Amino acid sequence: MNKQMKLTPNQTAVLETLSKSDKPLSAYEILNFENIRDSGIKAPLTVYRALDKLIDKGRVHRIESLNAFVACDGKPHIEPAGFVICESCKNTLELRIRDCEDHLTKDALKKGFQVKGIRVEVAGTCSDCQKS
Repeated sequence: MNKQMKLTPNQTAVLETLSKSDKPLSAYEILNFENIRDSGIKAPLTVYRALDKLIDKGRVHRIESLNAFVACDGKPHIEPAGFVICESCKNTLELRIRDCEDHLTKDALKKGFQVKGIRVEVAGTCSDCQKS
C-alpha cells in the first residue's frame, strides 16, 4: 500500500487541484490552475499522465459523461465508484457501487455477455438547484 500512497510532485499538484475544486475538471481545466503552472506542469500530456497514475492508485475517478475527473471523496480505493451528477451545477457525489456492480455483472453473464467494466452515473438535479 505504501507504493500506492507515494505520489510524484506532478501527481500531488493535480490531486490538490481536484481536491480543492467544487466540480469535476477536465485535464485542460486542471492545466489552467495557478498551482499547476507554478509546479512546472505546462502540457496536457503531463496532466493526463498524472491523472492516469492517480486513477491507478485509487485517488481520482474519471466521470465518463462529463469527460472530467474528481478526487476520491474518501480513502483511496480501486473499487468502482458511481456518481450522482447534477445537470445544473455539475456537482457530483461519489457512490460505492459494489452491490450494484455484482448484480449487473451476474445478470450480464447470464445473458452471455462478457463484462469489461461498469460505470454508474446518475443524472439529475441536486437539492440546492431544486430550491432555485
